[in-house]
Amino acid sequence: MSFRWFGDSDPVSLQYIRQIPGMHGIVSAIYDVPVGEVWPLDKILALKAKIEAHELALDVIESVPVHEDIKLGKPGRDRLIANYQETIRNLGKAGIKVICYNFMPVFDWTRTSMAKLLPDGSTTLTFDTKAVEAIDVSKGISLPGWDASYKPDELKNLLGEYADIGEEKLWEHLSYFLKAIVPVAEESGVKMACHPDDPPRPIFGLPRIVKNRDDLARLLSIIDSPANGLTLCSGSLGAGPKNNVEALVREFGGRGRIHFAHLRNVKVNEAGDFEETAHKSECGSLDMAAIVKAYHDVGFEGYARPDHGRMIWGETGKPGYGLYDRALGAVYLNGLWEAMKFSPRV
Repeated sequence: MSFRWFGDSDPVSLQYIRQIPGMHGIVSAIYDVPVGEVWPLDKILALKAKIEAHELALDVIESVPVHEDIKLGKPGRDRLIANYQETIRNLGKAGIKVICYNFMPVFDWTRTSMAKLLPDGSTTLTFDTKAVEAIDVSKGISLPGWDASYKPDELKNLLGEYADIGEEKLWEHLSYFLKAIVPVAEESGVKMACHPDDPPRPIFGLPRIVKNRDDLARLLSIIDSPANGLTLCSGSLGAGPKNNVEALVREFGGRGRIHFAHLRNVKVNEAGDFEETAHKSECGSLDMAAIVKAYHDVGFEGYARPDHGRMIWGETGKPGYGLYDRALGAVYLNGLWEAMKFSPRV
């Protein structure tokens, strides 16, 4: 069981994370190196030492971002891929076991509200399909929390560069990337773990290629290696009404290709609108007990973390990444795991 931490600027301290029962390690990253540049070994070792000083492990990095020029297949991608390879080597030297990454064009996880007020007084992240469809990209995009990385003109230009990039072209670029980095990961003792698209569908005309069972299978078939694996996110994939997360765990976990599990619940409707909920099964649309049992049944020995949480008990901070609800989620998930471990027929 691990917990994501965003470094010294994170309002959730390592001291507090350490106090969560059953907490093994931290999932973090180097945040002050520009995307596409090499992560220096000394920075990685300093981060690891800081975490280990609180008797927590740093085995998983989330994430090493993939530069847009790699996704776009631009001429300069080979230099950027060489930098990515060197970062993998440095992470391997530091004893990192798993690297989470994604191949989502332009935007990481996307929400239309960062703080929807729920009946119990907590707030949560939500996605409204109609709100996204109503946006006229030519007039600019303004949604909370995820467009701050780009100036309006930069964002417009970047979206324009993807105009001729369909799903098959993006698959070509992902294949080129994986064929370059997976052998380096193998040599470095590191497992790559691709995170699915969130939400698992195209947005703003951008291609999305890691959104369902067939996509996951195709990604793994590019290079049939244990170093080419998955971050299986129940909340991301679960936001696709046709995705059966338990079945995905059994199929890909049974093949030993899930290296990192993101475990969270969502309440989703047929249109694909969703809101993030507490982890407990009855709170959302996913049967978290069945999903955890699937991990148990396939002999999962990888890393897991409670994913996004609500903001509860008056907590403020980074939406989705407060202490209290994620801590509750971690203890709930560990409780499910313990029940499976000692009562496997439950």
